[in-house]
Amino acid sequence: MSERIYVGVGGWTFEPWRNNFYPAGLPQNRELQYASRHLTAIEVNGTFYSTFKPPTFAKWRDETPDGFVFSLKAHRFTTHRRELATAGEGIARFTQSGITELGNKLGPIVWQFMPTKQFDAADVEAFLQLLPREVQGMPLRHVLDARHSSFATEQYLDLLQKYGATTVYADSDKYPAIPNARGELAYLRLMRSQADCPTGYEVESLKPWARGARDWVAQGGKHEAFVFFISGAKERAPAAAQAMLTLL
Repeated sequence: MSERIYVGVGGWTFEPWRNNFYPAGLPQNRELQYASRHLTAIEVNGTFYSTFKPPTFAKWRDETPDGFVFSLKAHRFTTHRRELATAGEGIARFTQSGITELGNKLGPIVWQFMPTKQFDAADVEAFLQLLPREVQGMPLRHVLDARHSSFATEQYLDLLQKYGATTVYADSDKYPAIPNARGELAYLRLMRSQADCPTGYEVESLKPWARGARDWVAQGGKHEAFVFFISGAKERAPAAAQAMLTLL
């Protein structure tokens, strides 16, 4: 069951993780190799800010073990705009940038909206219509990261169900927690890690999240859960993810 639950952090290059999560003296060019053997997924933040080429995705694929998965944040050019319906060119550019080089290590694609972007049913539906179901024969799974409370509505969930997408469920002081049980993919971003807790989250507080992830995938079929420890006290994120993996 736990092989359908993926747990990780955002990115793998972060100075406070050196001599902390990463062993002292580990070369920076081996950090992905190390992280991917102690976690089961990484949400790539770099793709949100920069455009990468196929050889880079192939390199990530080759440096990581079987069963490891990358979630990719789509480039901000695609979503940081007033009208999402105008994102077609950017969506095509991102999905055709070589992400298929990841092969079976390609996880969900996250489309992060601006915090000020309010729910507009027609605009969101137009955006969902632009998202390709596959690229070069490889199926794609899409996750919308809605950061405005106006998205916490049944109409939004109806649209996600119609187009086979899901939404981020955030454990956060800043962003809405929007539960969505209508699809097979659960995507959690746990964002309350505390600096004074060695594991970021107290282990007792992680137990309900672990139980929820297990219950989710126990429904069978293609149910999967992705759990990422992001933001908050980021220096504690790897320890929190490892604590979650231990519970699972």
